[in-house]
Amino acid sequence: MKPELGVCYYPEHWPEAMCAEDAARMVDTGILWVRIGEFAWNRLEPHPGTLQFEWLDRAVETLGAAGLKVVLGTPTATPPRWMLDKHPDMLAVDANGNTRKFGSRRHYCFSHQGYVDECVRIARVLGERYGHNPYVAAWQIDNEYGCHDTTVSYSTPALNAFRRWLAVQYSSIELLNKAWGNVFWSMEYRNFDEIDLPNQTVTEPNPAHVLAFRRFSSDQVVAFNKAQVDVLRTLTDAPLLHNYMGRILDFDHFEVGADLDIATWDSYPIGFLSDRLEDDEAHKTAFLQQGDPDMQAFHHDLYRAVGRGRWWVMEQQPGPVNWAPYNPAPLPGMVRLWSLEAVAHGAEVVSYFRWRQAPFAQEQMHAGLLTPDNRPAPALHEARQTAGELSTLGEVYQVQSKVAILFDYPSDWAWTSLPQGAGFDYFRLVFSAYRALRRAGLSIDFVSSDDLSAHYALILAPGLATIGPDLERRLTDNSDLAILGPRSGAITRDFQIPVVGRPGLNGLDCNVDLVETLPPANNRPVRGGGAAQHWIDRLSGSAEEILSFDDGAPALMAEDGLWYLAGFPNEILWDRVIGLAAGKTGLSPKPMPPGLRLRETADHVFLINYNAEPVVWNGSTIGGCDVKILKRNLPGQI
Repeated sequence: MKPELGVCYYPEHWPEAMCAEDAARMVDTGILWVRIGEFAWNRLEPHPGTLQFEWLDRAVETLGAAGLKVVLGTPTATPPRWMLDKHPDMLAVDANGNTRKFGSRRHYCFSHQGYVDECVRIARVLGERYGHNPYVAAWQIDNEYGCHDTTVSYSTPALNAFRRWLAVQYSSIELLNKAWGNVFWSMEYRNFDEIDLPNQTVTEPNPAHVLAFRRFSSDQVVAFNKAQVDVLRTLTDAPLLHNYMGRILDFDHFEVGADLDIATWDSYPIGFLSDRLEDDEAHKTAFLQQGDPDMQAFHHDLYRAVGRGRWWVMEQQPGPVNWAPYNPAPLPGMVRLWSLEAVAHGAEVVSYFRWRQAPFAQEQMHAGLLTPDNRPAPALHEARQTAGELSTLGEVYQVQSKVAILFDYPSDWAWTSLPQGAGFDYFRLVFSAYRALRRAGLSIDFVSSDDLSAHYALILAPGLATIGPDLERRLTDNSDLAILGPRSGAITRDFQIPVVGRPGLNGLDCNVDLVETLPPANNRPVRGGGAAQHWIDRLSGSAEEILSFDDGAPALMAEDGLWYLAGFPNEILWDRVIGLAAGKTGLSPKPMPPGLRLRETADHVFLINYNAEPVVWNGSTIGGCDVKILKRNLPGQI
């Protein structure tokens, strides 16, 4: 399909008479999709069993008749206040034992079966009413799983469900005690009912216990999502989707995505720069009103994998947000840039949040395409401009990249459970690898450990916590070169150091003899340039030593299509490693100027300039905050 634009709309926020005018203005702007309903449970059911869908009937009819395709959300992220009277124990509990009360959103525990049943009920009612409505073209399940730290709950329902989950996973308490190493500190249990949740312990809990609880918590999200999916599958043929978030790794998105048709995510580039990245102040100042040049693309590529090729941006930032520490406005051209960049990475739809800025409640400072008094906001012009360009551009076909990153959510849970060093973070490590590939002008795919079938010239799997023989075989069989480390193959599934040694690989004679973690101001220089930071694996073995630290210890070892990095590389070292890997695999890097990024599709090359000033590269001038789209293989072009 040709890429299209959408918008998030809340008819329950405005006088009903405004809906027809809003729909006409959306269509005039070039918007073709509209998401509604995801927070409207109380307006749909103001009292238990009292359903009032007439206003939604009219909204769907008005929007659809204007030519818009409706994405209808199940409203389960915002249970009404009366729900607490029916299920007073449904609220999540934080790690300090505090109940997370009513008064905002996402106030539920995934493990509360009574609330899950309520969600299935309202999804069924919606499906029966709108499942075959010609204007309802897609369904969104819930909203932003994990937002506001809501994946993990320490409630009584979570405790009871966790004990049942453990009994299934381990079958006997003896096996659990052995797997967790509970002989340490006399932590052995006599039965599953003695096991508590891993919070409020005197000092740190057993990391095996924490990791098991994180796996359980992820499984609860998967089950919660699947419960609504299963009922809607019987009532509609329209695709089902969920809107994920940026740098939220609390649950396995690949497992949630396996039950859905489309992955979508909510892209807030400027908010993420100040709220979710560790970059220095110079970087944050340079891209204050543009966002990081790689953060959005990283998630575009990740969610393309989660959606098995099908993905959208469900919420695209159109102006200042309300939730980051600082909320500057995008520079002129950035809303268009973010939209076209998403298309370059395969987005079927880019949907802006929101149509009109709300004049009330928590998000009243969050900009929309219109101001609260219905005047055009700056982004409306750029949305209209983007719609025109997309109609001219036509289909944008994706091709498999030559490089992939293996992304593994459980590795983040493991390293969060036992970080060992304050600067070491799984996302931060993987993102640094992604940035290095982008600086080299390479397009990138993501793969999961369960879906590693396509062949790549190069696969990077930094920080991959557990590597079994089957995964090692698939890594080597499906790549010309696989690069692991640091902290790869370091633990078993139950968080024990492999007794055969680290990194627990058969095809690489490389042992981790010692682990060091370094404070931010320190690093370990590598001969020839670059350094490792945060994390150092002290290696030995007969594998070839490609790079060495200044002290003579191995920094990069290689054998039979496997390389192992001994540390968390800084930018200079990453660039060297990618250059060496390109030479080994026949890749052709195209070094990019700072802030300029390249994305190749089947027929096009997108040059995306996050800088405020123009950049000249390879004979092309790309304006500040601009995108240049070139046809591939034309004379004088790439």
